[in-house]
This record gives sequence, structure tokens and C-alpha cells, in this order.
Amino acid sequence: MYAVIRTGGKQYRVAPGDVVKIESVASEDKTVEFSDVLAVSGEPGTLAQPASAKVTAEVLGEGRGDKILVFHLKRKKQYKKLQGHRQNFTEVRIKAIEADGVTYTAANRGSAAN
Repeated sequence: MYAVIRTGGKQYRVAPGDVVKIESVASEDKTVEFSDVLAVSGEPGTLAQPASAKVTAEVLGEGRGDKILVFHLKRKKQYKKLQGHRQNFTEVRIKAIEADGVTYTAANRGSAAN
């Protein structure tokens, strides 16, 4: 069981129990709800676009990613420019996926596979 969600301009494939680093989001009560669900796979080999779906996650922490260096050089012109960037992220654990009235959690994730 997995779902494809969109947040922060990116798409993520998530399943209950997964820990994902997403773009920084504001959460006051340590839970985040993603309502922009693009696709849901309830059974192996099937993928559908649900009429109503949401993904619930709990916030584990926030941080900043590794530094990315951007270096510009114009040869023979004595021009060099170095710039660094660190992207903020929020680390979340997916608690439940609810699609068309059916809820999938990490507890019944293992039983569905057996």
C-alpha cells in the first residue's frame, strides 16, 4: 500500500511507517495532513486516482540539508563566483493513508503483505 503525494513542488511515493524529508512546512501540533494525493495503490499491481484521499503524518524534526556549492567561472576573463546554499527540510513519519473511506496504517501494513 502506497500513495503519491505532492508537497513543496515535489512528488513523493509514501507508505505507512515511512520517514521522509520534505520541503519545510509549518505545523503547530506536530501533525501534517497532505490533501493533494495524486494516486493510491491499495492492492499490489493496481494504481488509481481516488475521489477523496488524504495522508496523515507526524513531524519528527526540522533541519537543513547539506551545503550545495554553485561555482561560476568565465575563463580568460578573471571572473569567478562562489555561492553556497542549504535547503530547509522537515522530517515526517507517515501515520495513515485514507482513500475513499478505507484507512491504511503501519499496523495493518505488515498483515496485508502476509
